[in-house]
Amino acid sequence: MTSPAIGIHDLAVATTSRVVDLDDLAARTGVDPAKFHVGLGQDQMSIPGPDEDIVTMGAAAAQRIIERHGVEGIRTLFFATETGIDQSRAAGVHVHELLGLPRTVRVVELKQACYSATAALQSAAGLIARNPDERVLVIASDVARYEVDTAAEPTQGAGAVAFLVTADPALAVLETAAGVHTAEVDDFWRPNDSMTAVVDGKLSISAYLDGIAGAWDDYASRGGAPIAEIDYFCHHQPFTKMAVKAHRALGQHVGVELDPELVLATTGYNRRIGNSYTASLYIALAALLEGDRDLAGARIGMFSYGSGSVSEFFSLVVQDGYRAVTRAAETEALLADRDRVDIDAYRALHALGSRDSNVDVDIPGESAVPFHFAGISGRARRYTRS
Repeated sequence: MTSPAIGIHDLAVATTSRVVDLDDLAARTGVDPAKFHVGLGQDQMSIPGPDEDIVTMGAAAAQRIIERHGVEGIRTLFFATETGIDQSRAAGVHVHELLGLPRTVRVVELKQACYSATAALQSAAGLIARNPDERVLVIASDVARYEVDTAAEPTQGAGAVAFLVTADPALAVLETAAGVHTAEVDDFWRPNDSMTAVVDGKLSISAYLDGIAGAWDDYASRGGAPIAEIDYFCHHQPFTKMAVKAHRALGQHVGVELDPELVLATTGYNRRIGNSYTASLYIALAALLEGDRDLAGARIGMFSYGSGSVSEFFSLVVQDGYRAVTRAAETEALLADRDRVDIDAYRALHALGSRDSNVDVDIPGESAVPFHFAGISGRARRYTRS
């Protein structure tokens, strides 16, 4: 019996209700704005309100998938994040309750820096290969937070994606070949006692570029498509200029000159959302699919990187009729409707990122989002719907 094609049937983006314009941050810190817009490739960064976190963003993205497709056949929810809210319980359990998913759904959280959404995609494909009638809901959601007045501050952000993995997908088929590369590198990590990450920026860029070379070589050795047969490239985007660097480095590694337009077409949303860790690669995919280009039949090379480090290169083939399930107007409305906050307001929100779970607190649902972090009671986080 022929195995069914497996891939992404639908994809939805979510972010927070507030945004900081990097021109404002540049003015406050006395930095040339070109350092952000050109040097980093970033224009804005989404900032969570007091009642927003990875659960509220993830639930908002997943709700849009459920509204269109229902819950029939969903037996697994994978929640990928590197900014988890609990050392034991998966954030996806809260999403399961907020969305009213059936009890007959397994929920698991995956963690490996920014890579784990790709691990979720590949794991979902394995489950569906065993039972093509099942569907898997994948959520990737993160808040990137760094100390204020540091070089990393303008590379913050917050965002989520949810995608439905099925047999015979409407959006994009996942091809079988995949290349992986793992190396222990102290380029970026977040200790249990810290709300912000420890970063070695130069080492992180070097490890990223080593990862793309290693993952590509493994991909090629396992029957992956020749580079000339890949039409577009989505690379992980901690800042969008990094994707451009990666694209150039991949071309040099393979010995060809790659057109930068093949990756620039993926950067539109991440320039406005900022770093979203696990979600950023799939937000890049959404930007490409929801753009003006006709991508039917196109092959997209996907490079996923998670510091520490784990890398994977794989490919998707866009399906005929894919535009019927894309969400360009919805995504643009989400980005346009964010409230622009000034630097004083942003830094006050930044300080709320660290909460003592020993202190009970009620948090009003003030943000214009469908789900809210309602506070802490008995050391447990509570969530509500609007």
